Amino acid sequence: MVKPSRELASSDDLAPGDVLDDFEILRVMARSGMGSVFSARTRSSGAQVVLKVPHLQFEMDPAFYARFEREQRIGERLDHPSIAKALPVRDKSRPYIVMEHIEGRSLWRVMRESRASGRLPVDEVLAVGRQVCEALVYMHDQGVVHRDLKPENILVDARGRVHIIDFGVALDLSARRVTWGGFSNPLGTPEYMAPEQIRGKRGDARTDVYALGLILYELLSGHPAFAADDCRAIMEAKLHRSPRQLGEVASDIDHGIAEVVMRAVAPDPRLRFQSAGEMLAALRAGSLPAIETDARAVPAPSDSLRSRAYAAMGLLCAVVVTALSVAIVAR
Repeated sequence: MVKPSRELASSDDLAPGDVLDDFEILRVMARSGMGSVFSARTRSSGAQVVLKVPHLQFEMDPAFYARFEREQRIGERLDHPSIAKALPVRDKSRPYIVMEHIEGRSLWRVMRESRASGRLPVDEVLAVGRQVCEALVYMHDQGVVHRDLKPENILVDARGRVHIIDFGVALDLSARRVTWGGFSNPLGTPEYMAPEQIRGKRGDARTDVYALGLILYELLSGHPAFAADDCRAIMEAKLHRSPRQLGEVASDIDHGIAEVVMRAVAPDPRLRFQSAGEMLAALRAGSLPAIETDARAVPAPSDSLRSRAYAAMGLLCAVVVTALSVAIVAR
């Protein structure tokens, strides 16, 4: 029997069998310091959905609430087969986002399971990369930059179709910037965030290109592009250098594909693909355009820029455990 609705102090108080408006909670999918993600059933139709519910104390923060509402609007506006859809709901009793249920596994889980038997086949990796790139082309054309692209935020269904999820820190170029004081803006996940994010910049399409490049690097090599014991060391490394050449850590990878990935992960945004469309064309061709195969030096950051970057790294390490974005990990 379905339990009646009750006053909840936080999303942690929701449990299987509880009811939130028209939705019955089935199971907990993920929890974070900011909120929780639940698998749920729509009582009026029986459809399975996913609920993202922030803790009540954060609902009182005007900046947090504005960003949460922005995530809802982005999810409703984007309409692409490789992007998870947010579903409109009227008369909510509290803030939450309802998303379509996708039957699949996170790319993180796919990567973890594949390591037991070796790396994913190159063809499968490139298929994932092209699909994500196609979604990024559409997303960027709509004025949205994801800014937290990582394996946990990419679901892969039984047909091999990818679905990008979690727009909690996405940049909507069509919306007013949120600037309330006292709100720490989580910029992404250290392992996959771009150098310009570390320096405190908002990021653009090339920020997502960088993250996808790191994901492909890890899928093709079986190892993260940057590895260290703490996030500060990872971010400092990103500021000063590119990852080790992919061809050196995975000698069986086609040279043209390795060049494409290394162009995507250039520390300087000016040396990356300037759009997801450029990267998609290179992935489809399996190589860089002939006119772009020349080597270019990456300018070193200035002393003042380096100082600001160190300050940003310290702040991000302090707040990363309470990131606004709640990863939806399909189990």
